[in-house]
Amino acid sequence: MLIVEKSASKIIVALDYADSNEALLLVNRLRPDLCKVKVGKELFTAAGPAFVSELVDRGFDVFLDLKFHDIPNTVAKACQAAAALGVWMLNLHCLGGSRMLEAAMEGLEAQAQRPLVIGVTVLTSMTQEELAAVGVADSLEEEVSRLARIAKLTGLDGVVCSAREVAVLRQQLGNDFLLVTPGIRPASTKSEDDQRRVMTPKDALAAGSSYLVIGRPITQAEDPLLALAQIQESL
Repeated sequence: MLIVEKSASKIIVALDYADSNEALLLVNRLRPDLCKVKVGKELFTAAGPAFVSELVDRGFDVFLDLKFHDIPNTVAKACQAAAALGVWMLNLHCLGGSRMLEAAMEGLEAQAQRPLVIGVTVLTSMTQEELAAVGVADSLEEEVSRLARIAKLTGLDGVVCSAREVAVLRQQLGNDFLLVTPGIRPASTKSEDDQRRVMTPKDALAAGSSYLVIGRPITQAEDPLLALAQIQESL
């Protein structure tokens, strides 16, 4: 049984902060009925599981973005530990291979309620040239599609991908497969970070995105709740 989704919002606010004190300054200005939140490696390393549990206790759907990638048994145990925190979603790196992905799903079968499990295909910061430099001969689009198909075949609920790959993946993998897209920027926002393949929230949903991961346009806004409401309205 999947963990029950608390909010109908398609927006996941990225809590990309160095410590819990900074993150809570923003969280205190958000509402769990209007958004979900994402905890990544930096914040999790600094604040630990207790901070994730606090977010869950506050009523937020939490996406634990740690991109597990290790030997199958280790990843399975890590997923079980994440599920015990009550997170709504977690992710694995598809480059870990089918056996690792299958072990993760099998490790969650005994959970009374399990989080959604999604795979990371190609990081949205990567360009075609960078992909070739690490030995991947296929085009970026072909590599994303190949890894997404592996994710579906091994029972994952969806993948993280660039919004620019959503339309093709939606056609290939069907409407029930989740597509979670970072690199989302409102039309008025300049892209000044390391995300390369970006799209506006409205265009991403129209292309077939299931959930939108949004960071700086909300977290660095003078009024984060207003920025969130404006993005929601644009959808």
